[in-house]
Amino acid sequence: MTAALIGVLGGMGPAATVDLMQKIIQETAAGRDQDHVPVVCWNVPQIPDRQKSLAGEGESPLPAMARGIKALNAAGATHIVIPCNTAHHWFDDLQACSEAPIIHIASASVEMMEAEGNVGIVGILATRGTWQARLYQERLDARGITCITNSDDEMLSLFTPGCYAVKRGRREEGGALLERAGEALLARGATRLILACTEVPVGFDAIQSRLSTISIDSNRALARACVREWQASFGALQR
Repeated sequence: MTAALIGVLGGMGPAATVDLMQKIIQETAAGRDQDHVPVVCWNVPQIPDRQKSLAGEGESPLPAMARGIKALNAAGATHIVIPCNTAHHWFDDLQACSEAPIIHIASASVEMMEAEGNVGIVGILATRGTWQARLYQERLDARGITCITNSDDEMLSLFTPGCYAVKRGRREEGGALLERAGEALLARGATRLILACTEVPVGFDAIQSRLSTISIDSNRALARACVREWQASFGALQR
């Protein structure tokens, strides 16, 4: 068995990719450089917009994402992660062109939520494409967990502009809009939130949102999954 080498298919967007990389470091119990998770990153932002593609307003991002997956395989990645929830709409196609297994961000997030307990009703802060792909609903339904998402009006006035503001580097503006989208879910009965768009934790961090304390950060869940793979493979090599 060889030690894990985590491949990151990034660029969707670049800030969310860097956020994941930072959280992999934060989640690693390391006493020296050599204890950290080996990572190779394909942070190429010139991937067509996932939300626009699913809305029928742009080209498919699949060919560009597949090129990144193949590059990570060629670099020797043993596992691949994608710090973009909407990109997981194409998960099966991407896994089909990858020798290395891809860790699913929704599975990692739901597992992290279950480990923390006290679930209740879960509000999903996600793009329309992520919601329509039922990436989270299927996993939560299987566990008997009720989930809700933003209304069409909230998506148009709060979530989507907030997401794109973060992508433009206007993190405080985006964070404030995304926080309001989360508060709308709490007002309708949600007791926990899943930040099912990797721009959301970037925006929340910029405004130090109080909602972070009741939220499952999908990027942090992915980071923890990466650390587990590394530790498992490293431990196996030591035996």
